[in-house]
Amino acid sequence: MSCMEVQGQSCRPSGRIRGKNPPPGQCNTGDDSECCKNGQMYPIYKCSPPVSGHTSAHLTLNSFEEGGDGGGPSECDNQYHSDDTPVVALSTGWFDNMSRCLRNITIYGNGRSTQATVVDECDSTMGCDEDHDYQPPCDNDIVDASRAVWEALGVPKDNWGWLDVTWTDA
Repeated sequence: MSCMEVQGQSCRPSGRIRGKNPPPGQCNTGDDSECCKNGQMYPIYKCSPPVSGHTSAHLTLNSFEEGGDGGGPSECDNQYHSDDTPVVALSTGWFDNMSRCLRNITIYGNGRSTQATVVDECDSTMGCDEDHDYQPPCDNDIVDASRAVWEALGVPKDNWGWLDVTWTDA
């Protein structure tokens, strides 16, 4: 079932994966990233909630720089990006098979708005492996943002990591 086929339905987990402990030193916990835990079950999603005029989401913090907690290069352009650049990764359903790659979205939160470029997928279908830096799959409602996005929204640094926001295609 494609993301488009789920638009009129609720988006429910499509399965679960069992976590395993990462090899020593293999999970980057920068930006409060979580590492998979052995035996813990993590939900996976092939869809995200329908996109609307102001789609509700959770803003999370991610480094898109080489060596950062984001893992490998960005899916859209196979490049790393400065955390001083407003870039985001979207949950699998919203990433929509790369259809939003290198396009801007507008994020509304903390009484402000800012634009950011979609450069990556926050994978909701897989995780807990080397390709995903031994981190769990993303929830289906994530806008995973660089430091520049958090700064543009005026969120105090000690509150970075999780924020209820809305977003639209710009």
